[in-house]
Amino acid sequence: MTRESAGETSEAIALMAKIGRCWSPSFSPDGAQIAFVSDLTGSPQVWRIPVAGGFPAAATAFEEQVSRVIWSPAGEWLAVESAPGGGMNSQIDIVRPDGSDRRRLTAGGISNNWLGGWAKDGGAVFYSSNADSLDSMACFRKAIEAGAAEKLTSAGGTATIEDISADGSWLLIKRVAYRGDSDVYLLEAPNWNEQLLTAHQPPAGFENARFSADERAVFVISNRDADLACLCRRSLQNGAQWEILRARQDAELDEFTLSPDGELAALVWNIAGRQELELVSLADFEVRRVIELPGEIVESLRFSQDGSILAMCISGARTPQDIWLLNVASGSVRQLTRSPHVGVNLAQLVGASLLKYRAHDSLSLTGWHYAPRTGDGPYPTVLSFHGGPEGQEQPRFRYEYQALLARGIAVFAPNVRGSSGFGLRFVNLDNGALRFNAIQDIASTAQFLIDSGLAEAGRLGIMGGSYGGYMTMAGLAAFPALFAAGVNLYGVVNFKTFFERTEPWMASISKIEYGDPETEGDLLDALSPIHKLAQVKAPTLVLHGANDTNVPVQEAEQVVAALRERELPVEYILFPDEGHGFYNEENRVTAAVAIVNWFVKYLLVADKA
Repeated sequence: MTRESAGETSEAIALMAKIGRCWSPSFSPDGAQIAFVSDLTGSPQVWRIPVAGGFPAAATAFEEQVSRVIWSPAGEWLAVESAPGGGMNSQIDIVRPDGSDRRRLTAGGISNNWLGGWAKDGGAVFYSSNADSLDSMACFRKAIEAGAAEKLTSAGGTATIEDISADGSWLLIKRVAYRGDSDVYLLEAPNWNEQLLTAHQPPAGFENARFSADERAVFVISNRDADLACLCRRSLQNGAQWEILRARQDAELDEFTLSPDGELAALVWNIAGRQELELVSLADFEVRRVIELPGEIVESLRFSQDGSILAMCISGARTPQDIWLLNVASGSVRQLTRSPHVGVNLAQLVGASLLKYRAHDSLSLTGWHYAPRTGDGPYPTVLSFHGGPEGQEQPRFRYEYQALLARGIAVFAPNVRGSSGFGLRFVNLDNGALRFNAIQDIASTAQFLIDSGLAEAGRLGIMGGSYGGYMTMAGLAAFPALFAAGVNLYGVVNFKTFFERTEPWMASISKIEYGDPETEGDLLDALSPIHKLAQVKAPTLVLHGANDTNVPVQEAEQVVAALRERELPVEYILFPDEGHGFYNEENRVTAAVAIVNWFVKYLLVADKA
């Protein structure tokens, strides 16, 4: 590759990585404006835009990366969750809609704080925090004018606020006992006594709990009585009746929201990663309309106060994430925000195809395949593993995928056992010692691609972030002959040091998923790639954020030191202003250029010759 062509390639990758996104829509009380988060200027901040359309106005210019915004019911404030240095120690501020009069509600420091919502009169903010005990997340209420925060819960676990009653005297909270098992509780003022609403035999999940319009029942997503999560209702009267209201045999329910008048529910169904949106009558739970969407993914549903408009985030393999508005009466959707994509023709990007295959033990697996527009297979191919581990690979816009595809490198993003979206049984198939089977799924995936003629032995790469970084290092160590190169983004490599250094609340809920360090140390050692790095043969690129408290930077440092000691080709990029993931534009560009160039160097025939 010439110096000129290398420069042109880096510029093209940079343009792809600069494509931003918009999320966290929140209506003003009068429905005339929407506040949202966007990385329009390079770092995620809060913006406002008229519902009728127009150019957005900035509402924050924090040094911190903003992750969420909620407009107060009185309209006077925006509650903003932001992450100093990109770490998990998120803090909560309030600002006026024009960005003035910033006030911090949380204590700062190392505490984690998650925005829950506003009291309906706009006089207080509810949130979760581990400020009092680092190993659990409790719920708090903080008046915005004066006074100390009031602690509402005392039990352990990870508690988050799901919904708040109209008069603020009742709360719905979700408490995670461990990853894969949760409950919903009703809290009642003034003493905030807790009532368990979801008694069950573990494991089961209860998500997205919402009061009915008359507050006589609670709607919730659950897989308590079905393998695939569905819409359920728990009465708060009449003997606490539990009902399944809407279920599908081909899909899990990912999200729902209720119209303020209590007449409609908007439901998002997950079909192997692709999503569908339907409007359902709450009178008879029949489908009133299935919405035709301009992208494969829809999320963050929010009704306007009068129920006439539904705001949502829509994205897809070829569609950057933006905010769209649904006219509830007509069923039509229109785009409200437009994330810039300077120099990139979205119509020329590559879509994703769902492929099905079998694991070594005949378990049915799926994955999303992205094939370059030019040339014929078998292609040099990168296997990309999602985080979680209970995450899911979906056909979302991924700038690094599109940049690889533009260079003639295919991407296959599998959902191996342990992924969410495929039912209660499937998501628990990698717990503890079962994780060895998930590692075997890496080899099964690679072999499927080779046998199908989609990929070629000797030109396979592997990458992933967070738990996907773990799978990357596990694959490189367990199957060294399979992969020609790897990219580990902020991945776990040593479960013992992960448990020692991660956020204490994260460690406490992860013992069923990975293994208990106090009683299953041998298992954690056997599952940790750090003890098998002597088998790695592939050149490895490692990227990490210095402020990562989920997967602390020592995980990356262990990999780099071990591979350098063996004199394997290894490159290490540390971002001093990032945490768990890369959100600042300059860092996204640096990471994307490094990843693509790494795989070009080691997978493309011309560069290997």
